[in-house]
Amino acid sequence: MAEKFDFIAIGSGTAAQVAVHRMADEGKRCAVIDYRSYGGTCALRGCDPKKMMVSGEEALAAFKRMEGNGINGSASIDWNELQAFKRSFTNPVPEKQQARYERKGVATFHGRARFAGPDRIKVEGNDLRFSHALIATGATPRPLGIKGEELLTHSDAFLELDTLPDQIVFVGGGYIAAEFAHLAARAGAKVTILQRGRLLKAFDPDIVEWLMSSFDDLGIEIVDAEVSGVTDNGAGLTVHAGDRTIKTELAVHAAGRVPAIGELDLEAGEVARGKSGLLLTPQLRSQSNDKVFAAGDAAANGPPLTPVSSHDAKVVVENILEDSGRKPNYRGVPSVLFTEPPAARVGALEREAREAGLDFEVNAGSHPSWFSARRLNEEIYGHKVLIEKGSDRILGAHLVGPDADELINIFSLAIRHGLTANDIQSTMFAYPTAASDAGYMVG
Repeated sequence: MAEKFDFIAIGSGTAAQVAVHRMADEGKRCAVIDYRSYGGTCALRGCDPKKMMVSGEEALAAFKRMEGNGINGSASIDWNELQAFKRSFTNPVPEKQQARYERKGVATFHGRARFAGPDRIKVEGNDLRFSHALIATGATPRPLGIKGEELLTHSDAFLELDTLPDQIVFVGGGYIAAEFAHLAARAGAKVTILQRGRLLKAFDPDIVEWLMSSFDDLGIEIVDAEVSGVTDNGAGLTVHAGDRTIKTELAVHAAGRVPAIGELDLEAGEVARGKSGLLLTPQLRSQSNDKVFAAGDAAANGPPLTPVSSHDAKVVVENILEDSGRKPNYRGVPSVLFTEPPAARVGALEREAREAGLDFEVNAGSHPSWFSARRLNEEIYGHKVLIEKGSDRILGAHLVGPDADELINIFSLAIRHGLTANDIQSTMFAYPTAASDAGYMVG
């Protein structure tokens, strides 16, 4: 006989956690299912562990910049020790998540979930019925359709490497490739990135151009070519790209991700999907099964970022409990590239703003002489801010350099809440801080 629940979440990442706990707080009988350890991508295989390891990179980069300027000696990354530091955070996460669910009376299931009907899920021999279900299974590497694709290592496995190979090739040139290439190169690996066209297409081209000197300084080779296959040469791998054949110890898939929904048996659950993912209403509800919702990367409705997953989950819960018709609002969601130095963006790219026919001014420049960069002996520091004429609203902001990952939040706040360039200029920020540069970036 099927066990009945008010709410079941498939997945245990940010979206699932937020939704399950909110539903449980409302007295609903809830369950969570995951075939992996509880915690999800951000806490275990993505944002948080990556940033833990980037901390080592940041320290080494700071040392190198200040060497001969009052700092002397030697410094290097010990990969094993850095991994241990990261695992001091990630290892306790699953147990903590399990205990938190149990304290709230949430039923926990470990295994692969599959729909067995429009209101039924089966997992490891358990038959579960639900009033509402949330698909929050995250994303998986995009199929490339090339020979030897199975030889590629995925990003989550890269973050678990006990030993860093001497040679690494990244297939693709987005976030994953740039961030991991910086980390691996600073840790001593010879790194090659294979990408058709320019790197980091989601970022402003001027910002990327200013950042490229950091790749050159680290000896990262960037090859403009499309990868056609990967072969095992017995002593390692050979990656075939254009007319190049590159031998390497490790090749990492860094060519994008898609919703991880392929093994859910959606047809049995009467959950419709299209070519790019689930077919959802603007309220994140399945178009074909009103009992089922999706959030985060599985929904692929907003940017693939942790704050979006949390926001989606809140929207889903409100629509289940109140049938409010609420839609997610992704205005002013910032994206950060955790290279060293970092880059960040929020709002429209210049190209997007022009294509939309907006009337705006561009305030941009490279400023390594500004104090925020000068005090750190950092040569990369630049900005591009789009300001709408007439309204004085911030349409987009694009930054690279020290503290870009923090400074972008000021522009995110401005875009989401309709603050103007004058609002930023007239604010008295603490000085000297990165935030105090914001006024000059819009003036």
